[in-house]
Amino acid sequence: MFPINIEQLTHIELAVGYGENHFSMSRGSFDYKQNNGNFTKLVKTDIKNDTGKVTLVFTEPKTGYLHYLEISFDNSTCFTVKYVNPSPVNTHINRYWLMLPAYENEHIYGCGETYSKFDLKGENVRIFVAEHQNAKRIGMKLIKEKFFGRHPEKVLPFNRYESYYAQPTYVSSERYFVHADINNYAEFDFRNADVTVLYTQEPPVIHIDSAESFPALSKKLASIIGHQHSLPSWVYDGAILAIQEGCERIDEKIKLCRDKGVKISGIWSQDWCGCRKTGFGYQVMWNWEWDKELYQDLDKKIIEWKNEGIRFLGYINPFMALEKELYQEATKKGYCVKNKEDKDYLVTITTFPAAMIDLTNPDAYEWYKNIIKENMIKLGLSGWMADFGEYLPMDSVLYSGEDPETIHNRWPAIWAKLNKEAIEECGMENEIFFFTRAGHTGTVSASDMMWTGDQHVDWSMDDGLPSVIPATLSLAMSGFGLTHSDVGGYTTVMHMTRSKELLMRWEEMNIFSPLFRSHEGNQPSRNVQVYDNEELIDHLARCSKMHAMLKPYLMECVSLNEAESLPVIRPLFYHYDENNAYTEKTEYLLGRDILVAPVIREKALQRTVYLPNDNWIELFTGKEYTGGTYNIDAPIGYPPVFIRKVSKHLDELLKLAEIK
Repeated sequence: MFPINIEQLTHIELAVGYGENHFSMSRGSFDYKQNNGNFTKLVKTDIKNDTGKVTLVFTEPKTGYLHYLEISFDNSTCFTVKYVNPSPVNTHINRYWLMLPAYENEHIYGCGETYSKFDLKGENVRIFVAEHQNAKRIGMKLIKEKFFGRHPEKVLPFNRYESYYAQPTYVSSERYFVHADINNYAEFDFRNADVTVLYTQEPPVIHIDSAESFPALSKKLASIIGHQHSLPSWVYDGAILAIQEGCERIDEKIKLCRDKGVKISGIWSQDWCGCRKTGFGYQVMWNWEWDKELYQDLDKKIIEWKNEGIRFLGYINPFMALEKELYQEATKKGYCVKNKEDKDYLVTITTFPAAMIDLTNPDAYEWYKNIIKENMIKLGLSGWMADFGEYLPMDSVLYSGEDPETIHNRWPAIWAKLNKEAIEECGMENEIFFFTRAGHTGTVSASDMMWTGDQHVDWSMDDGLPSVIPATLSLAMSGFGLTHSDVGGYTTVMHMTRSKELLMRWEEMNIFSPLFRSHEGNQPSRNVQVYDNEELIDHLARCSKMHAMLKPYLMECVSLNEAESLPVIRPLFYHYDENNAYTEKTEYLLGRDILVAPVIREKALQRTVYLPNDNWIELFTGKEYTGGTYNIDAPIGYPPVFIRKVSKHLDELLKLAEIK
């Protein structure tokens, strides 16, 4: 019997009420308060059975007003639960609590992207897109480290974290999913053992389905929310190296790295449109035109590099620099998001204000899309980071007249869709890709790829290297199967700077991901870089060669993600029904046949590895293992990686160990 059936769903409970939200935003982080009133637990008074539909009738105890939940189903596993309010006098209601059956010992995953937790059972999860890197939280972390030392294993209570990617979708270890077709702020409460409470601020429509396996379940989820397409084949041909500050410097670093055997598939220069030096660091000038002074002859160099097998990538986001020409054009045409005084809404990001393009304005949308076509694709860019999407203020005024509270979570998906359309309308889907960090339901089908955001350049479990793994796995369980991270992390503040060891361990991890892309960080001069000395370049060369050798395997995994919605990076329980697999958040499967256990602790030369019940061959030693827990030697350059002995790719994959 499947874990969710119609009999169980007739036990759903419902409460309603009304309330007002109060949001304030600081640098993309939201302080949220609400006044909820007239919370009313409804009484179930009837159950009506029809062909393909069951209707639960609820009554308000004091007024006698009726509320319906219509449960429709096509088969024994697939259900849609829809709230219906038949009483016109109840139009003031804007709060809904749907109480679904749950299992005491189940594990819960998804809800978008979570960093400090993977299993969400026992937590209350906000479904609200925001900047994950809260300035206040970073400040407190740095102060504590200064006075009490670093404790990377410590994490804050879950409710202290926000997320770039919040999606009203969760998957249970009992092999069912629940997806809410909603856009407003919501909370999914998994704190009770036998009931899950979905709190929404709009009439809920809930999709529920189950399957006998997680691969089958992922495919069913994709039929509702979509999936990603394959990437251009060139992205697997080595490392995409972050190099900035002009063509001359790029040429210098390319030669330095290539002379030592580094395989380079691309160069990512986020400052292609200019730089802005601030108190936070070396940042991009948000004026989406080629900076011909900083990047002389870039149009010619892009062709030259491409002929050498190296693509050029850039950067864009939905904001505009106030001091530049593109903003002057945008504001003159009325293309920016407005405030209550009908002036351009200026949002402070790190240390400077910027205007945001109103993506609900069809003319502004097409104008911005044309900037990508003319200034990026026509110039010859083969890809870019499509940053941000989380910052739509809740007190802004939109061209469409829509309430920002209704469109805020959708904003990143609209932004991703704009980028996707620009590429498709130029007929360049097989040549160009982009990657995003923010998301909601529509992002799954609109974005080519996610990256896990602005990790700290440290070993902290909630924000550093280790946080990449649960973030990636939670995205996978939310239906997004193509993800990677900045090699080396991004955020440097005060004493938090990148070490050589951290950079090398991060490279080792990202060999075994769909994309190998480095980042210089927000303060490049204070951080170790992949090309800084001979040891680092040698390490980069070996890692880039290994990643390139994985190309056939990775392309097969990505194709399966497109066709079958099998995430490229998967949790262990995806294929192994074992207790430890359901709680493991520091290991992952790359496709079906590779198990990766990255070294995530500073100065560690060993790590404990849990292997599911299978026959495994350790990549770098050739030793054979069965299921169990082992202490594995892991000197730098040799992370614990295991290949399934029955893999059809075994001989090909074991050759990775031969690379010097």
